[in-house]
Amino acid sequence: MKLSDKLEFGHEDRRLIYEYIESHGAVTPKELERTLRVDPSGLKHHIAILKRDGLIEVADDKLLVSIEAGTEEEFTDEGVDYTIRPARQEDLTGLVGAIRQVSEEKTYIVGESVADVIDHEEVLLRHNELESRMFFVACVNREVVGWVHLSAPELEKLGHTAELTVGVIDEYRGHGIGSHLLHRGLEWAGENGFEKIYNSVPSTNTDAIQFLETHDWEIEATRAKHYKLGDTYIDEVMMAVRL
Repeated sequence: MKLSDKLEFGHEDRRLIYEYIESHGAVTPKELERTLRVDPSGLKHHIAILKRDGLIEVADDKLLVSIEAGTEEEFTDEGVDYTIRPARQEDLTGLVGAIRQVSEEKTYIVGESVADVIDHEEVLLRHNELESRMFFVACVNREVVGWVHLSAPELEKLGHTAELTVGVIDEYRGHGIGSHLLHRGLEWAGENGFEKIYNSVPSTNTDAIQFLETHDWEIEATRAKHYKLGDTYIDEVMMAVRL
């Protein structure tokens, strides 16, 4: 399923099943049977229809929302081997840790907010009638060392835009991981019909600003004294790229 695909279920029980899976990240069929007021005799049938229509998939005996995102890619740079792939629900803890580490080091307010949201919801990927959210992760020895995240409201007038965050923990910078993550995220955004991708960072995060400018992002505006860290007011730099 692409994020541009309209959610259509054809049956109220299928909608209930999808919404439960979407809001919980990954569930077992037994949990669905135990929790939802759905006719048990029809549960397997509805799950089969949702799988057939590309709305859900099965991984490790659990049901989860299916979003077309490509496969795993492998890279090597100066002795560092890493993979970039779509995030999975089991990446949540490592992903939150990576985002928090980068946010604390570089004052990445939007990134910190993303970590707070997914840590609270305990769900990575979202696709419902209000919002869509996608993550790709970079892993070294199966440990999450970086991410790219895209989030979009399901509003017609903003349907062409998505917010992006990207980061790599300090230990693994300088190996092209951030550039590959950014490319993967923008490629996916283009394939899903987005036209404009935006991001906002504090003016003190000069590394992030320079990184995005190097990849053809432009500064659209600056909001003066938008952040307050301790007793210090910091401008917000609003950046974007058109696909």
